[in-house]
Amino acid sequence: MADKRQPEWFKSSYSGTPNNECVECASTLHHVLVRDSKDPEGPHFSISPQAWGQFTKALRANTLPVL
Repeated sequence: MADKRQPEWFKSSYSGTPNNECVECASTLHHVLVRDSKDPEGPHFSISPQAWGQFTKALRANTLPVL
């Protein structure tokens, strides 16, 4: 049976003031969800917890490639 509960979205403690541009995240059993905090009813994307961990590790280490 699929879990029908709504995800619990949260903002990072680094987001600053409520009017700043930021994203919100939510965790499910198999995914990390990310959306624009200014458009909570809009689209979101889903990535694996492993990919999210690699992304946040690279952010903290300041090793993301410049595009």
